[in-house]
Amino acid sequence: MPFIYIGENMIKRFIILLLLPVFAFASQDEYKIDKTHFAVGFLVDHVGYAKTLGMFREIEGEYTHDLTENKINDINIKIKTNSVFTNHTKRDEHLMSPDFLNVDEFPEMIFTADNVKIEKDETIINGNLTLLGITKPLVLTGKINKIAKYPFGGIIKPYVMGISARGVIKRSEHGMMYAIQDNLVGDDIELIIEFEARRQ
Repeated sequence: MPFIYIGENMIKRFIILLLLPVFAFASQDEYKIDKTHFAVGFLVDHVGYAKTLGMFREIEGEYTHDLTENKINDINIKIKTNSVFTNHTKRDEHLMSPDFLNVDEFPEMIFTADNVKIEKDETIINGNLTLLGITKPLVLTGKINKIAKYPFGGIIKPYVMGISARGVIKRSEHGMMYAIQDNLVGDDIELIIEFEARRQ
């Protein structure tokens, strides 16, 4: 069998080719929402007297952080509609009924977004919300509060990103019409979103 000489330059090129996919992957960090540190709240007008405050207690979500472009991509957040809570059992049962969230037929609402450029003071998140089977654009105004190693967690401390976001849903756009015409329950739903996400 003839001897094949492999020069030093060829070896270097081969090593670079092997490492290129690693470097490409390293520029994308995957994050998952910490289910113990999140809040998805909402405010809605009640007969003009005051706003009712509620929240959803079960969500899951993930996204990627592009370190090179400083962008957030592949946002996918699922909210369990039957986890709605307003501190009033009868009202919560009504919210889960076909008049509002119709949780039996639509157990999740889903928010997706991509190509979100992180800005220092205010980050605009242009996404889509699927609620009651209807998908509509939803714009959130957000802020990346902090990206750093967590102060807790034992010897190997996780990297955590903290995000705050606000937005407004017009529920009639998703076919949720109950009590709007009589001005008993508001059409605009103010969103209050706070969460921590851990790098995987």
